[in-house]
Amino acid sequence: MTTRAINLRIGAFLVIVLSAVALLSLVWTPYDHTMLSVTEKFRPTSAAHWLGTDQLGRDVLSLLMAASVNSLAVAFIAVGVGGAIGTALGLTASACGGWVETAIMRLADLGFAFPALLFAIMLAAAFGPSLSNAILAIAFINVPIFARVARGAANQIWTRDYVLAGRAAGASQFSLTVEHVLPNISAALIVQATIEFAVAILAEAALSYLGLGAQPPMPSWGRMLNEAQTLMYLAPQLAIYPGLCIIAAVLGFGLLGDGLRDVSDPRLARGRA
Repeated sequence: MTTRAINLRIGAFLVIVLSAVALLSLVWTPYDHTMLSVTEKFRPTSAAHWLGTDQLGRDVLSLLMAASVNSLAVAFIAVGVGGAIGTALGLTASACGGWVETAIMRLADLGFAFPALLFAIMLAAAFGPSLSNAILAIAFINVPIFARVARGAANQIWTRDYVLAGRAAGASQFSLTVEHVLPNISAALIVQATIEFAVAILAEAALSYLGLGAQPPMPSWGRMLNEAQTLMYLAPQLAIYPGLCIIAAVLGFGLLGDGLRDVSDPRLARGRA
């Protein structure tokens, strides 16, 4: 078995496990993650609390499970919104060409000048910190990424014989884009989206760590790290557990994206075999 196949299977396994845990947490967690019990704080690992409790007596495993839903939801919504807008802009730029393409791509370049953290700070200053503002910030940075990917892949499709034949037959730019260009670049977009899921999960954790993402009592891996930073000597496991969850999620989507990219591009597959 080649390295790329191993990476793809490891990534798929981690993503499946994470998704299963998130779905399970929607219907069951060992305890209510919002339930506080000061008398139960800093309980060690036991049969009653598999990963112990935190400084407020909350069950750590329940918090981690509930937080996985928020991380995945933020990733899917942010990447979905940013990917849809960016893909539409990239396809428009490729189809129209000329000054329209130049204007759209220069706007995409301008978008790279505003990282998610800076944009989230701006939103928090204007509207207050919240998970919805974090989603907007992460979606914003995905727009220029998908615009570039869609435009580059679409430019190659517009030179294909079947597209040129359709254009010669009088088909409109819109119909050619929908019927021929978009289906043929969908694989590249899916691969890019998978990779961006990892980036979105990491960005959400960073924003929540800084207090710009999920707000109490909504659970978040990033905020769990923030709350545990003053307890490193007393209860280091409170920082280790959410850190491991973030690593597993980012690694899983990253390996899955790399594996899908290898499968979709035979040249990369031969190079990494």
